[in-house]
Amino acid sequence: MTQFSVIVEKDEDGYYAHVPALQGCYAQGDTYEEAIENIKDVTKLHLEDLTESG
Repeated sequence: MTQFSVIVEKDEDGYYAHVPALQGCYAQGDTYEEAIENIKDVTKLHLEDLTESG
């Protein structure tokens, strides 16, 4: 299983997460937990897209 570092930042609108190793892989959530779940989903989709496009 591949692991990626995730950066989570908080501002007045909620939480924002991104994976520095995957350009364009961002997510957000109203809570920390929601942002983490969203970035997991986005990362999975991002990797599937990269695999399909070669």
